[in-house]
Amino acid sequence: QVQLVESGGGLVQPGGSLRLSCAASRVTFSTYAMGWYRQAPGKQRELVATITSSGLINCGGAVKGRFAISRDTAKNTVYLQMNSLKPEDTAVYYCYVDKYWGQGTQVTVSS
Repeated sequence: QVQLVESGGGLVQPGGSLRLSCAASRVTFSTYAMGWYRQAPGKQRELVATITSSGLINCGGAVKGRFAISRDTAKNTVYLQMNSLKPEDTAVYYCYVDKYWGQGTQVTVSS
């Protein structure tokens, strides 16, 4: 069974940075699309960034220019580098690979 394990969330001050990681097991990593969504309290799940199997990247409008997605196929890991964080970035961040989802990791941006 495919497993996705996320890490890297936490509390950060506005303007700070975090890097989320999502390690996948039991999946041929490079053949699937993968990415990150987020969900804030009382809001719908929102696209953050995705990367296709061929490496095409799409970022949500709210994070363009601040967040970057990348992957390491040797490590079966997808990353989300988050810079210039804002309070409105506070949410649970979920990674996915193909049809599989991680458990989510909390990111809180607050002073």
